[in-house]
Amino acid sequence: MGDKTQTHPGAAGRAVAADHPASLRNVVLVGHSGSGKTTLVEALALTAGAVNRAGRVEDGGTVSDYDEIEHRQQRSVQLSLVPLEWDGIKVNVLDTPGYADFVGELRAGLRAADAALFVVSASDGVDGSTRMVWEECAAVGMPRAIVVTHLEAARADFEEMTRVCAETFGGDDPDAVLPLYLPLHGPQGPDGHAPVTGLVGLLSQKLFDYSSGERQESEPGPERLPDMTQARNRLIEGIIAESEDETLMDRYLGGEQVEVKTLIEDLERAVARGVFFPVLAAAPAAEGARQGIGTVELLELITRGFPTPFEHPTPGVTTIDGAPREIKPCDVDGPLVAEVVKTSSDPYVGRISLVRVFSGVLRPDMTVHVSGHGMTDRGHEDHDLDERIGALSMPFGKQQRPVPQAVAGDLVCVAKLTRAETGDTLSAKDDPLVMEPWRMPDPLLPLAIQAHSKADEDKLSQGLARLVAEDPTMRLEQNQDTHQVVLWCLGEAHADVALERLRTRYGVQVDVVPHRVSLRETFAHRSAGRGRHVKQSGGHGQYAICEIEVEPLPGGSGIEFVDKVVGGAVPRQFIPSVEKGVRAQAAKGVAAGHPLIDVRVTLLDGKAHSVDSSDAAFQTAGALALREAAADARIHLLEPVAEVSVLVGDDYVGAVMSDLSGRRGRVLGTEQTAGGRTVIRAEVPEIEIGRYAVDLRSLSHGTARFDRRYVRHEPMPVQIAEKVREQARDT
Repeated sequence: MGDKTQTHPGAAGRAVAADHPASLRNVVLVGHSGSGKTTLVEALALTAGAVNRAGRVEDGGTVSDYDEIEHRQQRSVQLSLVPLEWDGIKVNVLDTPGYADFVGELRAGLRAADAALFVVSASDGVDGSTRMVWEECAAVGMPRAIVVTHLEAARADFEEMTRVCAETFGGDDPDAVLPLYLPLHGPQGPDGHAPVTGLVGLLSQKLFDYSSGERQESEPGPERLPDMTQARNRLIEGIIAESEDETLMDRYLGGEQVEVKTLIEDLERAVARGVFFPVLAAAPAAEGARQGIGTVELLELITRGFPTPFEHPTPGVTTIDGAPREIKPCDVDGPLVAEVVKTSSDPYVGRISLVRVFSGVLRPDMTVHVSGHGMTDRGHEDHDLDERIGALSMPFGKQQRPVPQAVAGDLVCVAKLTRAETGDTLSAKDDPLVMEPWRMPDPLLPLAIQAHSKADEDKLSQGLARLVAEDPTMRLEQNQDTHQVVLWCLGEAHADVALERLRTRYGVQVDVVPHRVSLRETFAHRSAGRGRHVKQSGGHGQYAICEIEVEPLPGGSGIEFVDKVVGGAVPRQFIPSVEKGVRAQAAKGVAAGHPLIDVRVTLLDGKAHSVDSSDAAFQTAGALALREAAADARIHLLEPVAEVSVLVGDDYVGAVMSDLSGRRGRVLGTEQTAGGRTVIRAEVPEIEIGRYAVDLRSLSHGTARFDRRYVRHEPMPVQIAEKVREQARDT
C-alpha cells in the first residue's frame, strides 16, 4: 500500500467473475446520509474501469441507477451491490443507505460483507448512528477502515477530522486509528481555500499527484519532509504496536530501521484482524479525469488489507430440526449454504434476490431448499420448501449480467425465487439447513392504512405480502380489536417509501388513517342488571329472564362467570347459554364499543318457560342483563400501558425523562451503561407513544433508541376517556 506506481488498465463494461474465494473482497460502505458514499462508489467504479468518464456503463445507465424512488427522494433507500475488479481481485462494494429509517438495509450489508468502510464527511463529522454501527462492528470483530470525504468543502480539515475519528472510534487506543496518507494541497484560490490535488504516502514517502487527471508519483521535496516525519513516526509505532512480531517494537525503539515492506505486511495483517483502522482521504476527480483522488489508494487497501471470505466465520447453521451443523468458513467443496440478504422486484424480470454464498457453489437452474427465517411475528411466514432458481447475474445499475456460477464467499443476484424472502436460507434439497437470522431493529412507528377503493381492496393483501417479503424490518398487523391494517415501520421516511412502493410497484392506492390503540372497558364498582327477553306472539315464542350481579376484579383477571342460582330458577341446561351471552356482549363492549375485562359476573336468579325457553333466548337475556348493569354503573376506559426502555447518551437524559413525563409516563429507574449512555425505564400509556420513534430521534439527534413491551391495561384519565367516548359517538 502506497508503493504502487502503475495505474489500472480498467475493465469497462465487462462483467466481473471470481473463480476462487481468495480473489474476492466483500466490503460494505457505512456512513450518514450525505456523507458521500454513493459518490465514492461511482469514483471507485471509474478508477476500476467499470464505468466511463461520464459515469456510464458501456451499454447505458450508471452503477447507482437502482430505484425510481431514490431518484424522486434524492437519497438512497436500499442496499445496492456494485462489483468491481482491481488487480485480479473482484471487489463487491455494498452501498448502504445512510438514513436511520433504512437501518435494515445497512444490517443486511453488514451480514453480507467481510469488512466495513466508514465514510465520514469532513464538513459534517461523525454522527451518533455511525458511532453505534462502529460499536456493532467492533462487537463482532469486523475489520474496518475510514475514508474522509468532502475535503473540497470550505474549512474542511483532514487532520482535525482524523483526530475526531481517533477519539470517536479509537476508544482506549486512539493510536489504532491513524492516517496512511495526508492530503496534498494546490495553490490557494481567491477564497483562501487550497484544493486537494493529491496525497502524500506516509509509509512510502511518495507524492501521488492527481491534478493531471491521472495518478502521478514523485519524490517529496525537502520542504515537505518535516510535516511528514511526525505523522509517519506515529503511524509506524501504531502499526508495530499491533504487529504479531512481539520483538519488533523493541528493535524499533532500539534504533533499528524497519523495512517498509515489513511495515506494509504488518499493516495488512492488522487491518484484516480488525485491530488497526487506517484513515484515508478521498476527493472528487478533476474535470475529465479518469481517477478520483484517493481511489487507487482505497482500492489497494481493500484488495490487500481487507480479509478474504476465508477469514469470515460462517454464522450459526443448524438442520431443519435444530441440530447444530458445523460449516467450515467459505468451503467451496462443502454443502450449499447461502442466504437471501435483499429482495427486490423488477417490472420485467420479477423478483430478484441478492444472495451471499457462505459455503458450496450456487449454479443456475438448481433446485434448492428454502428455509424460513423465524419472523412470523412480523408477518413473514416461515418457509420449508424446494424451489428451482433461475439465472444468476451481477448487477450494473439497472442491468443484470449473467454469470455461470457463484462460489462460496461471493454475492450474486438470483431470479425466479418466488417464495424466498429476505433472511431465508438456501441449501441443497437433500441436505436442508437454516442459518441463524441476523438482528433486525423492531419497527415501532405504526401506520394504519385502508384501501382507497374497491379495486385497491382486491389487490391490497397481495401487495402487502410482497412488500413485507422484501423488507424484514417491516411488520404487518391485522389488529383484531381495532379492525385496522397496520404497517409498523422504522420512521416516517420508511413509511413514505412503503406507501410509494405500494402505489408504483404493486398498483395499490391506500389511505392513511389515524392509528387506534386497543382499549378495554371495566366496571368501576358493583352493579346489578336484569335481562328480560320475552316474545310471545303466536307460534313458538321466546322466554328467558335472568338476574346478574357484576363486580370489578384486579387487572388481568379477565371475565369470571359464577353460577349462584338456587331452586332451578334457571334450568341447568340454560346456564351455559347465559354465560355465552354475557361473554359475547363483553367482547362487544358495554360503553364505547371496547371489550369488557376484569369483572366477575354472578348469575343470581331467573325464570324460564317449559316451552318457549331456549338456548338463544337465554343468550339474549344474558347480554341484555350485562348492558343493564353497565347502564347503572360507572364504566372505566382502560388503556394499554407499555414498559419503555430508552438507551440514550448522558447529554440527553434530562430531556428524554422530561419528555416521558409529559407523555404521562412514570420513570421506573435509570442505569448507567458503557460509552457514556444511560438506560431509562418507564411505563407510558401506548396512546402517548404512537410517534415516539420519530420524536425520540429528533430529541436525541438520532443517537437514542428504544424498545417497548405491553405490560397491562389501566384506567384512563377521565378527561381523556370522555374525548374517546365523544369520538366513538361521532363515528
